[in-house]
Amino acid sequence: MTPGLPYDSRAENLEACCEASLKRLQTDHLDLYQIHRPDLFAHPDEAAKGLTTLREQGKIREAGVSNYTVPQLEALAAALPFPLATSQPEISVTELGAIRDGHLDACMRLGLTPLAWSPLGGGAIATGDGLRKELVEKLDELAEREGATRAEIAVAFVLAHPSMPVAILGSMTPERIQAAGRTLEVNLDRADVYTLIEASEGVPLP
Repeated sequence: MTPGLPYDSRAENLEACCEASLKRLQTDHLDLYQIHRPDLFAHPDEAAKGLTTLREQGKIREAGVSNYTVPQLEALAAALPFPLATSQPEISVTELGAIRDGHLDACMRLGLTPLAWSPLGGGAIATGDGLRKELVEKLDELAEREGATRAEIAVAFVLAHPSMPVAILGSMTPERIQAAGRTLEVNLDRADVYTLIEASEGVPLP
């Protein structure tokens, strides 16, 4: 990225940034190359041109986006001669925007894999800081029932969506990363996920 110019999805910049990444990583290709944020002043054809060139050159295998709105995602997808692989919105039991605004529906329609960033609400879910009391209580209730942690219930909520999101988790502690695998043993039914939505939003479902 160019200092002072954080958003630049022109073809030449996407190609230059990819080349720089390849050099830093000391490799000849990237399995997935994502545009981190949408360039509000770039035509989707420009971004498509850069991504297509990189793919044809074998420098990227798949392309994706992050923080795109549904219309931005659809516009880029329509401009590309190959399908996007991923879209990375924020998804958690405390951030339901991608579920509510049709983002995950668009992923299913376009055949994209959603990559959920901040599935633990930036750490707030583990601590309970700033969360609605009803949500903390429901998370703890389900955690006790499932023999899991509050965080594992929160990740299981994300994974329960039919778009089959991949939750992006990070930790400096190997034990915590290994423990995250227990999320796959959590069983949340339809009543559970809708109760969590109600508790998160503080509004009864219609």
